[in-house]
Amino acid sequence: MHLDHGEMFPERHTHSADAVRPDGARRALRIGLGGPVGSGKTATVAALCRALRDQLSIAVVTNDIYTREDAEFLLRNAVLPPERIAAVETGACPHTAIRDDISANLEAVEDLEENVGPLDLILVESGGDNLTATFSKGLVDAQIFIIDVAGGDDIPRKGGPGVTTADLLVINKTDLAPYVGSDLGRMARDAKEQRGPLPVALTSLKDENGIGPVTDWVRARLAAWTA
Repeated sequence: MHLDHGEMFPERHTHSADAVRPDGARRALRIGLGGPVGSGKTATVAALCRALRDQLSIAVVTNDIYTREDAEFLLRNAVLPPERIAAVETGACPHTAIRDDISANLEAVEDLEENVGPLDLILVESGGDNLTATFSKGLVDAQIFIIDVAGGDDIPRKGGPGVTTADLLVINKTDLAPYVGSDLGRMARDAKEQRGPLPVALTSLKDENGIGPVTDWVRARLAAWTA
């Protein structure tokens, strides 16, 4: 689907932030994943799907400006059945479709719930954006922001809404730190200073169970959502 800013939104989208669907059933937990280009968002989505798909009913919505590249990556790697992966072509800067005009993403999320539900979890991946990218509370219930060590170990110190306010900050590709001159201890300390009590996870998807800290966080959020 393609984001059309001039289209009138169907009325069913106006209550999408509600925890209960119009039929009275609890809807899926929605978690957004954002971050700069190349930080490992799609790889993180794929790893989460592999780790959780045997225990949970999952679907994914990806966002790209003009292509379906991220969705096609997930399809090629068979992380979920094809009917559980939807692609949104934003046609503009990625943050417009996750924060400013969320109608296309809401339609994709709601269609997945109607067509393959009931679902426990829907992951909404933003296209690559900058440190200001955040998700509308009308679209997701929690958000993960992903940066990587190759972007520079000063990224946590620079802050920005993605780094400072996301429900979980992921510092990814820690295995590359020795090769790019990034100080992981410094990154962790700077992230803690910027975020206070909000959690930070250091990950390397090359490691066995490298997705573990993110998986544990998602399970905890889901437990709180369903309680």
